[in-house]
Amino acid sequence: GLGGKGNEGVAGTIRQQPGAIGYVELIYALQNKIEFGVVKNAAGNFVKASLDTTTKAASGTKVPPDFRVSITNAPGKDAYPISSFTYLLVPTQWQDQGKKTAMVNFLNWMLDKGEPMVTGLDYASIPKQVAEMEKAKIREIR
Repeated sequence: GLGGKGNEGVAGTIRQQPGAIGYVELIYALQNKIEFGVVKNAAGNFVKASLDTTTKAASGTKVPPDFRVSITNAPGKDAYPISSFTYLLVPTQWQDQGKKTAMVNFLNWMLDKGEPMVTGLDYASIPKQVAEMEKAKIREIR
């Protein structure tokens, strides 16, 4: 096999090799109009990557309180099997209360005002139950 650095490197390598198969992020494929096929999921269905099928993968997975979960090969007939959350690690204890307030405000903005903007930027929405869990965690920041 051949490798490439990042989405651009992988896409470039794929283009140079007749019949090659590779993986790039959905946002990269959409923004660069790269054609892609379907992948067989855990339910046995062949599913094409989309914002909706990625959100369905996240919706079909039980997320534990510490958020340590993989949504790869998630259950659900319409779940895209090569999906993942993007994580943000945030301290729960802050010495600088001004920085803490700024971070809490930013995190709440992301979930309340920012979340409706994600599909326009070619990112999948997080399921409502996960957003509620995140809001509860934000309230624990001191």
